[in-house]
Amino acid sequence: MNRRNLIKAGVAGLSGLLVRGRKLEAQEAAPPATPSKLPSSPRHVLSLNRNWLYGGKSVAGSTRPDFDDSGFQRVTIPHSNSLFPWHSFDEKDFQFVSIYRRHFRVPPELRGRRIFLDFAGVMTAATVTLNGEKLGEYRGGYTPFSFELTAHLKWGASNVLAVEADSTERPDIPPFGQNIDYLTFGGIYREVSLRAVPDVYLENVFAKPVDTQSDSHRVDVRCYIARPSGAGAGALRLKVELRDGQKVLSSASQEAQIAEEGTLVPLTNLGDIELWDLEHPKLYSVTAQLYDGAKLIDEYATRIGFREARFTSDGFRLNGKTVKLRGLNRHQTFPYVGAAMPARAQRRDALVLKKELKCNIVRTSHYPQSTHFLEACDEVGLLVFEEIPGWQHIGNQAWQDLAVRNVGEMIRRDWNHPSIVLWGVRINESPDNHDFYTRTNAVAHQLDDSRQTGGVRYLVNSELLEDVYSRNDFGFPLQPPNHPLYLNTEFVGHTFPTKRYDNVDRAMEHVWRHARVHDQLASDKQYAGGIGWCAFDYNTHFNFGSGDRICYHGVSDIFRIPKPAAFFYKSQCDPKEEILLEPCFNWSQGDESQGGGIRKATICSNCDHLKIYEKDRLKIEVDPDRATYPHLRYAPFVVNLLNLRLEDWGDLRIDGYINGEKVISKTLPGDDKDDQLRVEPDDLELDGDGIDCTRVVLKVTNSEGGWRPFSSGAVSLKIEGPGEIIGENPFSLSGGAGAVWIKARQSPGTIRLHARHPYLGAKVVEIRVKAARPEVI
Repeated sequence: MNRRNLIKAGVAGLSGLLVRGRKLEAQEAAPPATPSKLPSSPRHVLSLNRNWLYGGKSVAGSTRPDFDDSGFQRVTIPHSNSLFPWHSFDEKDFQFVSIYRRHFRVPPELRGRRIFLDFAGVMTAATVTLNGEKLGEYRGGYTPFSFELTAHLKWGASNVLAVEADSTERPDIPPFGQNIDYLTFGGIYREVSLRAVPDVYLENVFAKPVDTQSDSHRVDVRCYIARPSGAGAGALRLKVELRDGQKVLSSASQEAQIAEEGTLVPLTNLGDIELWDLEHPKLYSVTAQLYDGAKLIDEYATRIGFREARFTSDGFRLNGKTVKLRGLNRHQTFPYVGAAMPARAQRRDALVLKKELKCNIVRTSHYPQSTHFLEACDEVGLLVFEEIPGWQHIGNQAWQDLAVRNVGEMIRRDWNHPSIVLWGVRINESPDNHDFYTRTNAVAHQLDDSRQTGGVRYLVNSELLEDVYSRNDFGFPLQPPNHPLYLNTEFVGHTFPTKRYDNVDRAMEHVWRHARVHDQLASDKQYAGGIGWCAFDYNTHFNFGSGDRICYHGVSDIFRIPKPAAFFYKSQCDPKEEILLEPCFNWSQGDESQGGGIRKATICSNCDHLKIYEKDRLKIEVDPDRATYPHLRYAPFVVNLLNLRLEDWGDLRIDGYINGEKVISKTLPGDDKDDQLRVEPDDLELDGDGIDCTRVVLKVTNSEGGWRPFSSGAVSLKIEGPGEIIGENPFSLSGGAGAVWIKARQSPGTIRLHARHPYLGAKVVEIRVKAARPEVI
């Protein structure tokens, strides 16, 4: 199945049903699509993300074609079956079976083709009915699935599609069966498409670069062809091309075989190719065309990158160069909507991890995540460790069979992403199970022999069936590697939850814990590196986290706003990329546990020397703390500021130097106060498809633009133009900052968001909404 084309054809969206339990107006009905002839193409993948009807909890008869759905709300996909405040809600509120309906007509030009309905993800099980006929149930919330509609469609008439989304925590479906430390939420939370293909079509293509660093480099393109059971096929032929933009670099053609193992078409004589790496993530495209005689009947396109990625006894090597891995775990969880964020928000997380937090790897804990996120990882050069759904519990044989199926579905969906360097084929932190994990590893190696397997464990002497010994180690010092291929996959985490507004010594201790683990990881080549727990705070069950349905383990909060621990990660980049100087304290704060000042003020920077001024008088010069962090390239600076504070308290200025040259300066006001409300959208332009959205950060700063972690106030929001607010209104600032998301409606124009703070006044931001193409169906 052409999964990549499926995902690219879909356009993401959000529901606008609730804001903190309050019903919004139903989204305006989209105008009917203007009838137009579809372009000539061997296949069509048509977005089916708008004009859905949502009825809340499913009731008897709600899947019938004649059911009265006039009272349903019009929504777009992705959609969360319930919206929530960002914390302190009841997780039971989304655990029900909901009903979605979609009325559609199939364009007459598609008659004579096979028609499939493709879902990128429904949480947690989906029962699909078309025109009153039940097509089946798919169990699993994180992997894509399809139903063929061909025999059940009405041509020239309206069809009624009904989807019952079972979002209960069913013990027969991974990851459920016992407690899990995250929430899965509910609804049709990833895109939906209609796919029209010929009777015999390309189901999938795996384009595997081989010998990328030798003169004999090639691409082994394995094409999987599907046909109706028992149907014959003519003289089928495959033509495969490697392209750099529009330029064809290599082409090959050969007879096609319809077989389970597919047809292998090698592409050779590629000429000079550019390797995909962290700094220059070069992407190419591979196109496979299927011919019946001289007639082109189907086409499939995907992107690849040429790179060699291996875990070795000398650490992780990318294109022959040793790279110390420094990363964070990511939960696909957002405020208000759970996982149901559209493409723009999913992609932005990859940018935050790579460009803001300076990570070189991310682990998709603990399930396959949005393909939009993975595509962005490909584009920015962020490595990925992707794993199957699960958390500690292993169920019965049927449960295990589903988990094995998850391995295959994950790999078939994502095997062309150059960013993915390790397949996670073990349930996170589960006990050993020889027979089960023999099966998961066998499936991974059979489908993709170009990548190694890993499995995240917490037991020191756990049986190793995977290629890489990947383990969560929350102690310090870390236990030494007990296998030559060793990757630390979680550390710090549950041992030290921290909020942005915690007192200064707690916030700085959070920094030190991350720094000292990375220092130890840097001390021995047998450590391939480490992936800290975790990137962003996330929603969890009542019996985990801090009691308010939030796990405050992130180096950034759930809104993606950094905590001081994030400053350590930011500071670990080469100054050629960005010069950074991030004090992990507020000079005016004075809330260290011992009182009276800051004895171990921590500053994260990639400078090699700092000069600290008080009232423009040089007081302290300091070098990185290499005694505590001897192995870090850019160790934090730690300085005693207690005496300064007791002397003559004024503005604190920190100047950063590299090789004796002043390169950066930052001032921390002594007489600090709330100075202004900032309203900062990530994007100033959205697509007017009723789906696209962007984050808007609300924060109080001082006169120098610095953070004010104890500031509060309810910010009142008002929106004008073709958009709506996804979030709480008014928004009560927590730790001086927070965020809402602005979602475009299905019309062009200008959104004006007005934000008013009780005593800092009002701000207005404008976001342009451009016209979007209507859906064909």
